[in-house]
Amino acid sequence: MADGMNRFLGDTPGRTLVKLIVVSLIVGFVMSIFGLAPMDLVYAIRRFVLDLWHTGFNALGDIGQYLLIGATVVIPVFIILRLFASRN
Repeated sequence: MADGMNRFLGDTPGRTLVKLIVVSLIVGFVMSIFGLAPMDLVYAIRRFVLDLWHTGFNALGDIGQYLLIGATVVIPVFIILRLFASRN
C-alpha cells in the first residue's frame, strides 16, 4: 500500500508534505505582494464563467438573428427555383 501511495504522490508522503508547504509559502508570499486573496481568485473565476456564459448566449442570439435574416432571402428563392424546376 505504501508503494501505491508513493506512486500516487510522486514521492514519500513526508517529502511531498514538505514540498507542498514550501510552495504554499512562496505562493502565499507572492499573492500578498500583489494584494490578492484566495477569494479574489474564486470571484474572478466565477465572473469569468458568468461572462463567458452570457457572451455565449449573446453569440447564439446573433447567430439566430443571422439565420432568420438569411432565411428571409434563401427560402423564397429556393421555393421559386423549385417551382421553375418542377415545370420542366
